[in-house]
Amino acid sequence: MYNLLNELTTEQRNPNTTQIDRLSSEEIVRLIHAEDRLVTEAVGRILPQVAQAVDRIVAAFQRQGRLFYIGAGTSGRLGILDASECPPTYGTDPSMVQGIIAGGFQAVKDPVEGAEDSEELGAKDIDEHGVTDRDVVVGIAASGRTPYVLGAMKRAKEKQATVIGLCNNENTPMAGIADLMLEAVAGPEVVLGSTRMKSGTAQKLILNMLTTASMIRIGKVYENLMVDVLPSNEKLVYRAKRIIGMATGAPEDVISEAYNESGRHVKTAIVMILAKTNRDGARELLERSGGFVRQAVALANGN
Repeated sequence: MYNLLNELTTEQRNPNTTQIDRLSSEEIVRLIHAEDRLVTEAVGRILPQVAQAVDRIVAAFQRQGRLFYIGAGTSGRLGILDASECPPTYGTDPSMVQGIIAGGFQAVKDPVEGAEDSEELGAKDIDEHGVTDRDVVVGIAASGRTPYVLGAMKRAKEKQATVIGLCNNENTPMAGIADLMLEAVAGPEVVLGSTRMKSGTAQKLILNMLTTASMIRIGKVYENLMVDVLPSNEKLVYRAKRIIGMATGAPEDVISEAYNESGRHVKTAIVMILAKTNRDGARELLERSGGFVRQAVALANGN
């Protein structure tokens, strides 16, 4: 297996950086920046596939399914990071988007030796999380051949979940398992073997797209405002009221009144103001519209 790593794009020496150890600090960071610009180009080349992945995630959410990210090392940590941001940002239940990492929670901070080398551990984690045919599982691995991730993807496939592969090489073992592949190939890393860099950046960009686009598609955004934000601290309370203001143009006293009467629920407060209704009326409109603010207001206006 390890001989095959020699063929991977992510394991090649980068001809642009062979003299990087002789450069000044500014020259080094400029060279890193130049290479990082290639990442957005690589992601841009697979946007149709990313959009297909979003459609499959939205379909899962609509059938009360969940999204799982599963990876080892940097890939696993990025999945956990993206998943952990969904509840405070979009008011989702923590179970709706979950990140799983080889070696468990300890591996978020400290490497767990050998965890990524076991297909059995990957399959076991899928079983322990109760993955079903309603769910989407995104396996993440720069190489596209991490045994833990492949084992998880195979078990998810057996359970008839939708399986998506995210990697930074072409024609990897993932492709033989996944229903859909996202191959963001940005070329060799600045430093050989440091796939936390360009590969990790590409993965982060794509994960941002998957959750953000999916949340928009299920009504968590009005215009370009997060309207399901959970005001769980002082900063978020301020943000919640500011979002209500930007969405409605209402004066501060009206915003505060609607915010309090809505039970601190931003989406409800916005509909209360725009539709000129009370909390119960706003909730009914949102229920009829499937949770979409724009459609709820249209219903109130007879459209």
